[in-house]
Amino acid sequence: MFENVKMPEGMNPEVLEHLMNPKNYGKLDDADGVGVALDEKTKEYVIFYTKLDSDIIENVKFATNGCQDTVVIGSMFTQMILGNDTNYANTAVQKMHDKLGKLSAQQQVCADIVFTAFLASLKNYEHKQNGEDEELHVLKMKESCQVEQTDEGKENE
Repeated sequence: MFENVKMPEGMNPEVLEHLMNPKNYGKLDDADGVGVALDEKTKEYVIFYTKLDSDIIENVKFATNGCQDTVVIGSMFTQMILGNDTNYANTAVQKMHDKLGKLSAQQQVCADIVFTAFLASLKNYEHKQNGEDEELHVLKMKESCQVEQTDEGKENE
């Protein structure tokens, strides 16, 4: 779709495609697991919905009030795990890190908030399977995506 577009330096066509046309964005009404990752400092969150058939991720969606990096990573990650089993999905977290390459401190937190919301959705599914009445499972982020500025105006990593 973006064959004739001059790519900004360092951006690959896959990232641009997910930025312009995010995949699996929205709410999944019949989700088996719903997880939320919350950055209490910025109030940014990712909600992750998973629909499982045994251990196979039959359907997956995510929603966020976060930045474009969070949307791109959520889109790429959900596409990667859709149709695969949960064991693969857990290894896909590392595969996404490898695929994304070197990230800024802020981008790393954007990735982590997506992955944490996914893990929270699996925890919610597990709790429901054990008979607990839990609407969703919330995990709070240890790191914030608000990057502090130094005197020179550069990111403090």
